[in-house]
Amino acid sequence: MISRKPFRLGGSIVALMTPFRRGAVDEEALKRIVEFQIRNGTDALLPCGTTGESATLTHREHRRVVELVVEYSRGRVPVIAGTGSNSTDEALELTQHALEAGCDAALLISPYYNKPTQAGLIKHFTLVADRVKIPQILYNIPARTGVNIMPDTMAAIAEHPRIVGLKEATGNIAQLTQLMSLLQSRPALRKKSFAVVSGEDALTYSIMALGGTGVISAAANVVPKRMADLVHHFSAGRLEASRRVQLELLELIDVLFIETNPIPAKTACALMGLCDPEFRLPLCEMAPANFEKLKKALQKYHVRR
Repeated sequence: MISRKPFRLGGSIVALMTPFRRGAVDEEALKRIVEFQIRNGTDALLPCGTTGESATLTHREHRRVVELVVEYSRGRVPVIAGTGSNSTDEALELTQHALEAGCDAALLISPYYNKPTQAGLIKHFTLVADRVKIPQILYNIPARTGVNIMPDTMAAIAEHPRIVGLKEATGNIAQLTQLMSLLQSRPALRKKSFAVVSGEDALTYSIMALGGTGVISAAANVVPKRMADLVHHFSAGRLEASRRVQLELLELIDVLFIETNPIPAKTACALMGLCDPEFRLPLCEMAPANFEKLKKALQKYHVRR
């Protein structure tokens, strides 16, 4: 049995990209990326999420990437594996692998394409949490999945002892406020310290102001120290310093999402010498005009490896 420290969701967590070289996972580049993140203050690593192009990884590659990140991190920071799927059986299999690989937690996106009902969402997440003994974080991003985990549904699912938090990426502050109110009104959830983190880099300060505990960030692939500063300042009560970082980063964040994530972020990392600018179709290289905007933003922000 693998011994783990108690896991609490928070801090600056990077949604790691998956580097490719000649069609295969570039394991040496992945190691460089992990070291770059830890050296720059990132609090946890999340392989095989959306930013990691998980949708185009084979199951074998998915498992290998998770295992490598656990190996490379050497217990210095927690590892949270992306294990969600639109198939409940597949989500079970990937989440069980995360447990066996030594991950500290798993992130499960709401099932995409199927468009389950709210009752179906409850059954899906509860079944995985019942069967796999690892802390689990839900990921709500209806723009990609086509289904929204509504506040009442989220609050009901959150009562499960293994479901410890939510990556909030609806972009809907009113919905988040409603959810935070529900969580606060339920003594059992306050006692278990159910956590919400931002899944939108540009809204990190706002979500933390409503009670969020950090961010799962795509931009942290490029500016890990600045994202860590934003979160750490807020957590330490230095609200004005945190606010300044959020506003200073806004232009760069906008450029990093000028095309579908992770195209700009991976391109930026390639310019920084961390990996090759290689994607898997249907993702492809940036349009030339957007590439020029990205290069100018990186120069303006003095981004370097």
